[in-house]
Amino acid sequence: MKIKQVYKLFFLFFLIAIVTVACQSSSSEMSVSENCRLIQHKAGETCVPDNPERLVTLFSATTADAIALGVQPVGTTQPTPPYLREKLETIETVGTPRQPNLEKIATLTPDVIIGLHDQGESVYQQLSQIAPTLLHDWQGFSSWKDHFNFVAKALGKTEEAEEVWAHYEQRIQELRQALGSDYQDIEVSVVRVCCNNLASDVKNSFSGIILNDVGLSRPPAQDSASGGLVIFSEELITEKLDGDIIFAIVDEDDDYNSEKAFEQLKNNPLWNKLKAVQEGKVYPVKYSIWRGGNPLAADAVIDDLFKYLVEES
Repeated sequence: MKIKQVYKLFFLFFLIAIVTVACQSSSSEMSVSENCRLIQHKAGETCVPDNPERLVTLFSATTADAIALGVQPVGTTQPTPPYLREKLETIETVGTPRQPNLEKIATLTPDVIIGLHDQGESVYQQLSQIAPTLLHDWQGFSSWKDHFNFVAKALGKTEEAEEVWAHYEQRIQELRQALGSDYQDIEVSVVRVCCNNLASDVKNSFSGIILNDVGLSRPPAQDSASGGLVIFSEELITEKLDGDIIFAIVDEDDDYNSEKAFEQLKNNPLWNKLKAVQEGKVYPVKYSIWRGGNPLAADAVIDDLFKYLVEES
C-alpha cells in the first residue's frame, strides 16, 4: 500500500513539473512575441526588438539602407562612401566588414547588428553574444533591392521602405518621360577604370539594373544578366566598350590611382576609336555612387543620368 502511495505521489509531482515547464515555456514564447520579431536570415532565425534604436551595421550598403529608412546607426564599419560621410560624422567606426571590432561594438550597447553572411559568418557567435545579429545572404550588387527590403524588415520599417520605392519609381518614370523616344536605340556603356585592367558593369550590376529600369539599352558585350561585371584587358576595348555613350567609373578617393589610369586611357589608340569618345560622349562618374548598392546611391545615379542625358544632351 505504501509503495502505491509513493508511486502516486511521484506521478503527481511529475505532472506538476510538466505543467510548470509548459507554463514557463508559454510565458517565455508570449514574451518573445510581445517584445521582438523573429527574423529569418542566412545564419538562422533571430528575435529582433520591435523598434530597434541602437543599430550597428557591418556593410556600407546596409548603413545607407538604414539612413534611407530614417534610422541612424550608432556604429558602422570602414570604409564609408564619400557621399555618406557627412551623414556619418557622429557615428562610431567599428573595424571592417571582415574584421569587426567586437570590443568597440560591445561598448555601443547595440540592440541589433546587421551584416553580410560571407563577411560575418566567422564572428557570428561572438556578435550574437553582444546583440541580436542578422547576416543577410548578399548575392552581389544584383541583390541590392532584396538587401534593402531585408534591412527594412529587420528594422520594422516596411512602410518607410514602400515610400522609398515609390520615390525611386517616380524618379525612373520622370527620367523616362524626359528622355522620350530619343534614347530607344541608344546603347549605354559603363566601364570602371582601375587596377591595371578595365571592367564593364553588365545588366545585373547595380548601375545596370537602374539603366534597365529606365529602359536604356546596353552594348551586346554588356547585355549579360549574370556575373555583375566583366574584367578585360585594354586590348579588348573596342570589343567590350563600344557604345553611343560611355559612363566611366572613377574612384573619388583614388586609392587605386584610377584617375591617373583614366588619363592614361585617353592616350590609348583603341580607346580613341570608340564612337562615344569621338563624339565627346564620355562622362566620368563616381565609383561610390555607381557601385553604391542602395536607394541613396540609386537616387544619385539617376541625378547623373538626368545631368548627362537630359540637361547636357
